[in-house]
Amino acid sequence: PKQWAVLKRDEECMKLLSAMTQVVPPILSVTPCRALVDEKFKVLVENLPPGCPVTVRSLHHSEDKDDWEAYGHYVSDHSGVVSVSEDLSYGGTYTGKEPMGLLWSMRPVPGSRPGLRLRKMNVCTPMLVTISVHSGHEGFRDQAPLASVLTERWYMAPGIRRININEQGVQGTLFIPPGPGPFPGLLDMWGGGGGLLESRAALLASHGYVSLALDYLGFDQESENLEFKYFETAFNIIKDHPQVMPDRVGIFGLSLGSLVAVTLAAYSTIVKPCCIVCISCNHYYPARGSTVTSKFEGVTRWVLSLSARVNEDNQVIWKDVALEFITDPSNIAEVGRINCPTLLVNGCDDQNWPTVETAEDVARLMREAGKEHLLSRLAYPDTGHLIEPPFSPHFRATTFVMRSSKEKVILLWGGQTKPHSDAQEDSWRKILSFLQFHLYCGPNLKAKI
Repeated sequence: PKQWAVLKRDEECMKLLSAMTQVVPPILSVTPCRALVDEKFKVLVENLPPGCPVTVRSLHHSEDKDDWEAYGHYVSDHSGVVSVSEDLSYGGTYTGKEPMGLLWSMRPVPGSRPGLRLRKMNVCTPMLVTISVHSGHEGFRDQAPLASVLTERWYMAPGIRRININEQGVQGTLFIPPGPGPFPGLLDMWGGGGGLLESRAALLASHGYVSLALDYLGFDQESENLEFKYFETAFNIIKDHPQVMPDRVGIFGLSLGSLVAVTLAAYSTIVKPCCIVCISCNHYYPARGSTVTSKFEGVTRWVLSLSARVNEDNQVIWKDVALEFITDPSNIAEVGRINCPTLLVNGCDDQNWPTVETAEDVARLMREAGKEHLLSRLAYPDTGHLIEPPFSPHFRATTFVMRSSKEKVILLWGGQTKPHSDAQEDSWRKILSFLQFHLYCGPNLKAKI
């Protein structure tokens, strides 16, 4: 009887809502509707009947032509209002009070290709997200929205200059904040997926750092010395820029990019980073004389030859095999040689690389070298390998192309959506504070849209 009463109430609400929308349609507002990707927004629905069930949905059509969505089920209050920032979601892709759940809980719509990962490749255009409100909690995809708003989420703030770099053999993209400067600088590197990814460098520039997004896996250097020179040259392109403070340049790396950050800080006699940030840190550095690319290809070949573990969904888990690599002291970088402040960020459910064990080993080696004071660590439970800027969707497993064989596999990165998303928000705030302290030593310059 109670269920029938609820259904009857919902039907009556739908009839009332339908009648009201013919006279006074609901009002949907998103504030701000144009913002940086790491800024929060407020979603408000007004002019609803009191106690009326509605679904608030976000929808994004990616550059890869895939549709991504998130949604929450709400009930309007006594004044006919739903505030996503303050009210509880009773179901959907997120539950509870989640002001930014419409972004971080995004997932491919039903029927999409498996293993998708959402990436913004063209940072000169915004990520367009449509926020809409629908009547009821069921069948919302099949009905026209009661109201909708198109929002813009930007990686690159107004006034940021984007410059293609193809000099001294180095390829990448330089982002320069507005104003005369001088600014601190950052060398930004992603991981083993390869390709030139500009989004994080553009966002860092929006926070006041001259940032160089470096393409480094697409070039097969002939020797370790030539490859090392490539990274040193890239660092010096930033340091020698007239709008950069030459003694305030750091390195930011994720996964394989963090290995580059660690080895430059430990071994280079040419560059001296002011600080380094390593997300999902990797200190696997065997076969001195071989390049980072050849080391990475060696890892992928080894993983394939050892038939890495797969889970019930046929997703490949690298962590177990990788753990065997770093147990041999001859296979790891001499991190005790690092002489600059270092921040390690890792997820405790990383299924791609043993980052928890790596962080412990780095801490041990720096402590033995008397440099533990230089190390800061952030570790997050139920968080995976791909820790990105806040409100980015969580990718537990995605398609990955093995460089050595060109074989496509689904890699398990790990993490659970809610805690992983909380970790992305918290770690980004602390990363910016770390960079501000060591590169600015003063108020953070942040560009606003």
